[in-house]
Amino acid sequence: MSRRGRTTASYDESDVRVRPGRSSRPRTKTRPEHRDAQPAMVVSVDRGRWGCVLDGDPQRLLVAMRARELGRTPIVVGDQVDVVGDISGRADTLARIVRVAERTTVLRRTADDTDPFERVVVGNAEKLFIMVALADPPPRTGFVERAMVAAYAGGLEPVLCLTKHDLAGESEFAAAFDDLDLSIVYAGIDDPLDGALNQLTGHITCFLGHSGVGKSTLVNRLVPDAERAVGEVSGVGKGKHTSTQSVALPLPGGGWVIDTPGIRSFGLAHITPDDVIAAFTDLAEAIENCPRGCTHLGPPADPECALDELPDRARRVEAVRQLLVALNSNDQW
Repeated sequence: MSRRGRTTASYDESDVRVRPGRSSRPRTKTRPEHRDAQPAMVVSVDRGRWGCVLDGDPQRLLVAMRARELGRTPIVVGDQVDVVGDISGRADTLARIVRVAERTTVLRRTADDTDPFERVVVGNAEKLFIMVALADPPPRTGFVERAMVAAYAGGLEPVLCLTKHDLAGESEFAAAFDDLDLSIVYAGIDDPLDGALNQLTGHITCFLGHSGVGKSTLVNRLVPDAERAVGEVSGVGKGKHTSTQSVALPLPGGGWVIDTPGIRSFGLAHITPDDVIAAFTDLAEAIENCPRGCTHLGPPADPECALDELPDRARRVEAVRQLLVALNSNDQW
C-alpha cells in the first residue's frame, strides 16, 4: 500500500522522525591547542589585519588576521601574540593570531572624562615619552599631568620629552615636576640624542603628544629610513596614512618606539585617585588610613586625609595632589 493510502492506525513509532532542536545538538567546546604556534609582536593595525614580527625580529614581518575563536578580543600595537598558518611573510599571505598574551602594562584612555568605555592605546610598553613642545604653542602642565596619571595607572614609566628647545631658550616648565622624580630629556631638532637614546635603547617606548610637537621629526632622527620602515609595517591593508594609526618601529641599537597619532583628547574616566597614589610606594601605604571615599586632595575636601600626616614629604604630597587635580579636571589643555 502506498504511503498516501495508509490509515492513521497503520503508523507506529518506527515512522516517527524527530529532528533535534538546537539546544539538544551535541556541540564540542574543545578548541585547537595550536601547539605549533609561533610567538610574535604586533607592530601595526589596519582594518582587521595586524602586522606582526616573529620573535620580535623586524626582518620577519608578516600579516595576520584574528582567529575566529578569539571573537572580538582587542589586539593592539605592542601585544604579544601567537600565530599559525602561513608565517612566511610573502606578499598576499595571511597568518592567524590564535592567542593574545596577558599584557604586562596597558596605556588606556577614554574619549573624555565622562565616557565609561576604555580604549587600549598600546600594550606592553615599558615607557611613555610625553612629547611637549616648549614653544609654538607654549606648553601647559595639564597635558603632562594627565599623561603621567595614565602612565602610572597602566604600569608605564613616564618620561618628559621636550622639543623646540631652540625656540624657547631657557624654560622653567620642567621645574613644575621636580618633586615627582620625572625623567626629562631634550630632543629638539638641534639637541643631541644621547639623552633620549639612553632612555629608549633596549625598551619598548610609546610616544604620546599633540600634532606638531615634533614626534615624527624625532622618530625620523632615531630610526634611519623611518619613512620606508613605516610604509612596510603599516601597509597591512591598503596603506592607511601613518598619522592615523599607531606603529612600532625598531631602534638600530635595540628596542622599539611606538609612534601614536597626535591626540585631541585623553580621557581618564577609568582611573581613580587610589590608582594614582598606588604608583608612589612611599605614599601608598599611608592612604590605607584614609576614610572611605577620600579623594586625597586634603582640606577642605578631605580634612582627614592621611597624606597630611607625612610632614617630611609635604612637597611630594603636594606634587602628587596636582596630578589628582588634573585627574578631576576635564580641561582640554
